[in-house]
Amino acid sequence: MDIKTPSTIVNDSIGPLNKGLGSLAEPVERDEIARLGWNLLREDLGLPAAVLYEDKVKHNLEWMRRFIAAYGVQLAPHGKTTMAPALFRMQIDAGAWGITLATSHQTRVAHAHGVKRVLMANQLVGRENMATIASLLRDPEFEFYCLVDSTELVEQLGAYFSQERLLLRVLVELGVPGGRCGVRDEAQLRAVLDALKRWRGTVIPGGVEIYEGVLDNEASIRDFLRRAVAVTRQIAAENLFQRSPALLTGAGSAWYDVVAEEFTAAKFDIPVEVVLRPGCYITHDAGNYRKAQERILTSNPVARKMHEGLVTALHIWAYVQSIPEDEKAIVTMGRRDAAFDSGLPAPALHFRPGDAEPKPVPAHWTVTKLMDQHAFLQIAPQDDLRVGDMIGFDISHPCLTFDKWRTMVVVNSNYDVVDVIGTYF
Repeated sequence: MDIKTPSTIVNDSIGPLNKGLGSLAEPVERDEIARLGWNLLREDLGLPAAVLYEDKVKHNLEWMRRFIAAYGVQLAPHGKTTMAPALFRMQIDAGAWGITLATSHQTRVAHAHGVKRVLMANQLVGRENMATIASLLRDPEFEFYCLVDSTELVEQLGAYFSQERLLLRVLVELGVPGGRCGVRDEAQLRAVLDALKRWRGTVIPGGVEIYEGVLDNEASIRDFLRRAVAVTRQIAAENLFQRSPALLTGAGSAWYDVVAEEFTAAKFDIPVEVVLRPGCYITHDAGNYRKAQERILTSNPVARKMHEGLVTALHIWAYVQSIPEDEKAIVTMGRRDAAFDSGLPAPALHFRPGDAEPKPVPAHWTVTKLMDQHAFLQIAPQDDLRVGDMIGFDISHPCLTFDKWRTMVVVNSNYDVVDVIGTYF
């Protein structure tokens, strides 16, 4: 009998999962995974491994569903965070309006896995990228939006999609000085609107988009949001929107509460549909987004009534492989495995194979340095730590952790493996 291990399941059934669509394969059936009886704590998985906690993921999905419902707005979570179609499906099943993405490749992957509405929160630039989207728009059930912030881009899009005899829905992107993309002032806005008028039958303006995460304080963010409201009113007054309701969209994973407050408080003379786009909420983190969530739970009236917040649903598990000094342990996890751009991973759980369950780590355990495949863990001489012990690490910034993995395991509350999730970066 051929005994399947985690590695052979990944290789035989999920495939390499690289950037090319040619490598897309059917995922392993969840029932098949459950029948194999793998368990993280019994060492049925090779470590390091990226581990999602099923109950915590479901908690986060439900929390955000309730938050969005309280404001009466829509949710289009940013899929670039995970690039995991199985998680996209969970988000859609939990009520998401669509999925936000950033590139034509990401959009193609989502469409190949059944996502029927994509908001590409980015400009669509270049012939091949336009060709990719054009091929998807030939699916009559597929709804797609991208951003424009210049006359040059409107002209290029108009020329290409008129030749293809396709309609392209776009949102006018607003920006701030020193920020990223987006129209900065009234003169630029006027030029873009005039260009959209010239291509009215091809490039279809459907709303206004911003990304407030380029700013770092609440006062300036609220000013930016109010500008977006004013521009939406201006474009509506000129009868330029070719979608009803018009879309008004913003919100990364840190300030979505403020966006919800400002956009829902605004009054419009036309129907307007507010769409928020946080992506990291599904797994949350123990770094920047935990800090943002603490602010939200303190200051936002809807979140306060919910009495609880998002929870960390992703750990990187690794082995202690060496204790070369009394105050230093080396762990089998490095920069290839976890994000380090906004904070190093933090040890959270300690498990010795054979014990009943993991336990919280001592407060003084700290990761001081990452190399490609090694983490330097600061400990104390008296600590009970051995080679072969397992440590589960919190991470900061899910986006740059997910993209380091092609497969992630999903475990239940008993650490049984109940699913394997593929990513498509």
